Amino acid sequence: MKSSRHSSFVPVNSGSAPSRRRFLAGSAATVVGLAGFPAILQSQSPNSKLNVALVGVGGRGRSHVDSVGKSETIVGLCDVNATNLESAKKTAPGAKTFRDFREMFASLKDYDAVVVATTEHTHAFATLPALRAGKHVYSEKPLTRDVYECRRIIETARQAKVVTQMGTQIHSGENYRRVVELIQGGAIGAVREAHVWVSRAWGWHASEEESKQHKDIVFVQNRPTETMPVPANLDWDLWIGPAPFRPYHEVYFPGPKWYRWWDFGNGTMSDLGSHWNDLPFWALNLDSPLTIEASGPPPHPEIAPASMTAKYTYGARGNMPPVSLTWHQGTKRPEIWEKGGIPQWPNGVLFIGDEGMLLADYGKLMLLPEEKFATFDRPRPSIPPSPGQMEEFLLAIKNGGQPLCHFDYSGPLTEANHLGNVAYRAGKKLEWDSKNLKFPNAPDAEKYLRREYRDGWSLDA
Repeated sequence: MKSSRHSSFVPVNSGSAPSRRRFLAGSAATVVGLAGFPAILQSQSPNSKLNVALVGVGGRGRSHVDSVGKSETIVGLCDVNATNLESAKKTAPGAKTFRDFREMFASLKDYDAVVVATTEHTHAFATLPALRAGKHVYSEKPLTRDVYECRRIIETARQAKVVTQMGTQIHSGENYRRVVELIQGGAIGAVREAHVWVSRAWGWHASEEESKQHKDIVFVQNRPTETMPVPANLDWDLWIGPAPFRPYHEVYFPGPKWYRWWDFGNGTMSDLGSHWNDLPFWALNLDSPLTIEASGPPPHPEIAPASMTAKYTYGARGNMPPVSLTWHQGTKRPEIWEKGGIPQWPNGVLFIGDEGMLLADYGKLMLLPEEKFATFDRPRPSIPPSPGQMEEFLLAIKNGGQPLCHFDYSGPLTEANHLGNVAYRAGKKLEWDSKNLKFPNAPDAEKYLRREYRDGWSLDA
């Protein structure tokens, strides 16, 4: 089943300046097929409340408790950290509390939706039981820890026919909507190349000298051999969950330290990739890549890299031509950035079209070269504004339709991000058979698509 996100693309005639009339011809199609999004904004009676259970209520999860609690009834709270539970309980005093979400799903019956904000290595384990029970699910990004788990969630969500949403909050931002309209409306012509770069360098540095350039990361070379006392408020065994067990150490907890380790996360790529790759994924109607290749320091067996690149190639999509998308993180940047061919923003997305370029970040965009687009008349917005990522989800449950980051969209985005790490760890260019989850040219790389689970943990019902 294809996502309804794919909309028409109308290229601008080569060699002519973009016109408002021709742009609108393309961007008008953007509103069509937004998974019923305009309908969900028409809220039903404000007195109609949903019963919602939340798994992971610290950090981002704590903000979800506050957000959901404003309009809905919170009936369940779950966290391996007792301090987080105590704090969340102040917002939802009537909710039942649990340390183990498996126990919560076994005993909590009267609920409509689940919000998952655990560490990513347990996302699938908290999401699948709710989907199988026919409950609506909001899960924080990245949707899963690996490709196999992601595919299980996509397929289960399709069968469940429930409302889903991934917590990629920037997807609800106004600037992303304007970029999508411009690209899909043909403002810079057909796009054949795109780049994403982020300055964050949380991960394994090839040398201690490199780590000194990034003061936000502790230099860690290998898994600690010493042990530390487990904090009294933390159930460490439950936190480890399906991952291989190891003694507690502060290099893993509290977050976001854990996501640098392959056993618990996938580093910057899957984390910020959920936000930054989201824009070209949306604007260019991307889905499964044809090939993936990556470069960086020699892969560390346990820790994701601080700096790396990953290049994806995609075939034609409707009227859109084949395109390459390259991800750059840490110290890596596109060549055009290095040579000063574009403004050297610390983080950004660059679309290179036949008739110009579009440069964007979270809050702003530029059409380049500026002199060519000096008189370009941007159209009135056509993609409806969002009430917020969580609000989209809750309104969709009440009024029908799907929010824009439903799992049939965010699942393939998550898979693509994970595939960048797989190519990096495999050390070779990979040809991707998406249907069968295979690399025809490199079957040895398939071991990075999934993992073995610790005894007592299974994705099967």
